[in-house]
Amino acid sequence: MIRNVVFDIGGVLLRLRYQPFIDYLAGAGIDMSDLPGWLAQVDLAAHERGEIGGDELLGRIAAMARRPLDPAELRARWLDMFDRAHDMFDLAAGLKGDYRVFLLSNIGDLHWEHLNARYGFDELTHGVVASFRVGAIKPSAAIYRETERRFGLDPAATVFIDDLPPNVAGAQACGWQAIHHREPVQTLRQLRALGVRLPAPFALE
Repeated sequence: MIRNVVFDIGGVLLRLRYQPFIDYLAGAGIDMSDLPGWLAQVDLAAHERGEIGGDELLGRIAAMARRPLDPAELRARWLDMFDRAHDMFDLAAGLKGDYRVFLLSNIGDLHWEHLNARYGFDELTHGVVASFRVGAIKPSAAIYRETERRFGLDPAATVFIDDLPPNVAGAQACGWQAIHHREPVQTLRQLRALGVRLPAPFALE
């Protein structure tokens, strides 16, 4: 029986709009043709583990540009790549009365400060594990185990919702139920198949 529902943030509760940021950097002469390689070069993973602060990360990005970037504009564009996914956000709020609801996100300090202030994640759920605070990122088993430890989760009674298949597989490897989120109706159906009681506005025929 599911007792705990754990949501990812970016790509689940919030929609990602990263293309304008990529276009902005490309316009400054930064080669974005190999995005995975570029992310490795700036070491986004280290940033999300809390090893590199957001200001240092943005400094690394600025140093790659062929023309000077205004630090305030770079920071604003870095922060402004999310929109609220209303259905999923409201689902998390609606489940909170019957289930223990948590967030588990690969996220750095600047994005967390900005998004929590804007969307009130600390109040939305019963608890949050932000990767930069715990020194581990999905899909490493360490971050799922730390989430279990912090909140007393029984893996078999926990379902995790994430938009990236490797993160879903990481949760499943730790004994969690997990859903690959693509669009809300499909996710709602999978939750119902697991026996999760959906809030009235989300009841499916």
